Amino acid sequence: MYRNIMLAVDGSSSSKRAIEEALRLAALAHAKIHAVYVVDKSALFNYGGYYDPQALLDALRGDGRSALGQVHAALVAGGVQGEEEMVETESMADDVATCLQRHAEHIGADLVVMGTHGRRGVPRLVLGSVSERFLRFSTCPVMLVRAEPEAEQPA
Repeated sequence: MYRNIMLAVDGSSSSKRAIEEALRLAALAHAKIHAVYVVDKSALFNYGGYYDPQALLDALRGDGRSALGQVHAALVAGGVQGEEEMVETESMADDVATCLQRHAEHIGADLVVMGTHGRRGVPRLVLGSVSERFLRFSTCPVMLVRAEPEAEQPA
């Protein structure tokens, strides 16, 4: 049974559903949840002088604190053991999926739970898919959780 569940969060509606599923699994298995938020600093590496890079980094970290705060509240409410951590991409060649894989290996995750937006066609090609990239080279089982259909409607 699963003992170390890594929960990747990004604050999206699919991520919020992933929190619920991870909590259910952890409660059943008496497992520990390791919640992680990745700050993607790739925009900083491509800095072109149009914005304050420190302000952008602060905003990205603020988003991470908010997403991890939601996890913390859910862990406490659910009585599930866990911890939250923010990690950052390391270079221009690093991406969120690679960073997540590195973290899963570091903590010895035996299951990773993450949300997916379920994009198809051109939107997926243009925007990419962290969950799809992660799934392709994951070394442990992965549970992908989609948002409710109405929650992920394009704006």
